[in-house]
Amino acid sequence: MAQERRRFKINIEVTVEVTNSKALTQAALREVKAATFAPEPGRTLDQVRGEARAEVSADIAAALEWVIEPDTILTIDEGLQFIESTQSVIEVDDTGVEAEGTPPDFTALFSVCRCGKDDCDDCTSFQLTPRTAAALWMAGQLLADQAYDDIAEHGDDPVSDDGGWNVLESYPRVTWRQDTAWRQQAARSFDDLTGDLEAGRWPSPTCPGEEMALHLMLQMAEAAVEDGWGVPADVLARLPEHPGDYDWELAVDVLFQDEDILNLFDESMDGIEDPGSDENRTTGMGDYRPEAWFRPFSNKTPRNGQRGFRR
Repeated sequence: MAQERRRFKINIEVTVEVTNSKALTQAALREVKAATFAPEPGRTLDQVRGEARAEVSADIAAALEWVIEPDTILTIDEGLQFIESTQSVIEVDDTGVEAEGTPPDFTALFSVCRCGKDDCDDCTSFQLTPRTAAALWMAGQLLADQAYDDIAEHGDDPVSDDGGWNVLESYPRVTWRQDTAWRQQAARSFDDLTGDLEAGRWPSPTCPGEEMALHLMLQMAEAAVEDGWGVPADVLARLPEHPGDYDWELAVDVLFQDEDILNLFDESMDGIEDPGSDENRTTGMGDYRPEAWFRPFSNKTPRNGQRGFRR
């Protein structure tokens, strides 16, 4: 007599904490590389695989889905046949409640002129367009997460250039031996600047730490746009195009008072961060020693000193 075959659906909920987003993303990219795809007519294998890579690089939840193997919870050879599985990943806060992550309405926050007339002051100068604002916001969100991941994984350990860091190895070497408290302020700088965007303001650095954060946000946003990741396609589709979209060079000219902080990457100018050095006095650079990075510039309104940290 034939054995009875019965089908069951198993519901399992698992909560995990990502402690190293860079390592997780790399693992997911390896899965994408090894995966077999069946492109739809009119689409190439490289296009499909490239889109998967872009999604994984831009979204840690998407990366997590690629490393999930539901069938491994069962001993398949013990009278079981694996049929199918589905899974979804959502980010939650410390209490298990779904985290907020919906991008703001940048179309409403950043109205732009579209007349294109030569005598229009708006059209002939920099305008922070909705798409540019969205790209910067997404970059700031990701960089803040990665900076906090660096802190969680390394604490007070000196930064090294061995590839084991997400963000802080991109900072000038003069900052590499700062402690956790300093690094938390560095991570919060990304949140402060994305907060400007959420309020409909241009991101305006109020201290050296925020200058560094904005430089990294611009670099990541530009790379994301060029490589086709960053702002999710459904969000981008809701944002109107504009001739001024993604003018990164002009954005640098307008959003910064100066670019003196980049001198800290030049080894031939070691020591220029100290206001007591001859080169610093000659250039009028000001105090860029690490201990001064989060002191407000004299011509900027300080941030709320009571604000906390994301984590």
